[in-house]
Amino acid sequence: MERHSETQRLKWALAISLIYFFAELIAGFMTNSLALLSDAGHMLSDMGALALSLFAFRMARRPATHSSTYGFHRVEILAALFNGLTLWLIVGILFTAAYNRFSDPPVVESYGMMIVAVIGLLINLVAAWILRGGHHHNLNLRGAFLHVVSDAVGSVGAILAGAIMLTTGWYLADPLISIFIGVLILFSSWSLVKDSLSVLMQSVPKGIRLDEVRQTIEAVDGVSKVHDLHVWAVTSDIFTLSAHAVVENGGDFHQVLNGIEDTLRDRFNIEHTTIQLETESREEKEFKAF
Repeated sequence: MERHSETQRLKWALAISLIYFFAELIAGFMTNSLALLSDAGHMLSDMGALALSLFAFRMARRPATHSSTYGFHRVEILAALFNGLTLWLIVGILFTAAYNRFSDPPVVESYGMMIVAVIGLLINLVAAWILRGGHHHNLNLRGAFLHVVSDAVGSVGAILAGAIMLTTGWYLADPLISIFIGVLILFSSWSLVKDSLSVLMQSVPKGIRLDEVRQTIEAVDGVSKVHDLHVWAVTSDIFTLSAHAVVENGGDFHQVLNGIEDTLRDRFNIEHTTIQLETESREEKEFKAF
């Protein structure tokens, strides 16, 4: 049900972005505004990001196969990483275009640029409102959300540049503000790329401390020690754990296993666990043999 809601959000945001992209692109050429054209380019990347995120959600719903035993949840993470990297690519193109305008800034139709940018800001705010909420816990949706928010920032920059050029005639404001927008986009997308790589590297998920997980398992009745503990994320909200738990001599394996699984589910929202239970006597034998 949650994935269905996120899919519907993406569809609405994509439809809104598609309509406005063509209007902004035409207006950018008519007003000769780099800020507006870069905003249109960013809007195009928004549509690609939204479409990719939508595709990733559909792929994630596919059942596991004999060759992909975890299913296709990682497609969401790959989509998030790709969206983050495309934001960086857009910034690189934006910086290059701004640099080329510094030596000879062209005249910009500032009034028309501001009107289109105001409409663009409203469109992006609506799209961001549609995508709100889910981006906090899902990297795929966060990637799409960041594209939309960054585009909203671009619209604000275009409005500001238009106001400066309209009142002062200082056309360097267009490339200068474009660079400032690029810096903001880089800053906002850094955590998306970093978190996506963290999931792909099977690092311990954000918000989970390995020592705390270890102590929690060892606090379960019948458990004396935990070793070979690993926790990672298959995707943003699906966590997996594997561990060896040493059971006190005479302990009930079935009861201990149920206690560990229930505790991990309630405390850390870890549903997928692989627990190998060992007796204290077996561990002592292995330790002596070593």
